[in-house]
Amino acid sequence: MAVLCVVFGVVLALGQAVVVRHRAAGSADLAALAAADHWADGPVVACARAEGVARDQGVRLVRCAMVGEISDVTAASGRGPFTAEVRARAGPAGPVTSQAPLPPASQGAPRPGGPAAPGAPVPGSLGGQTPLARSAPR
Repeated sequence: MAVLCVVFGVVLALGQAVVVRHRAAGSADLAALAAADHWADGPVVACARAEGVARDQGVRLVRCAMVGEISDVTAASGRGPFTAEVRARAGPAGPVTSQAPLPPASQGAPRPGGPAAPGAPVPGSLGGQTPLARSAPR
């Protein structure tokens, strides 16, 4: 019976550690996105916004840095042995580059079959349909 109680206590402790880690990770992500969203207002305003978001999530903002449009934050959650610190970064997506260059013979040459149909996957993309703009209701 004592062994079962010890095992149950360990399982509860591990569960608490996982919850604290996930709370810190989610809050760090949200804080980084909030700071990146306000990069144009300056690093002081952006980090204040990130701190407000972290506080609303019930975590502490340990570190906030802005480099251009990219935010880098660290959030901490929990107390004592169940403390977790998570770092998150957010900013605009980098430029899209093709996976492989075209062979020299095909550069500038028209593709067989003519131009791509609307909504066709672009080479080097994830494939699928491109979103169409919604028209206003009449």
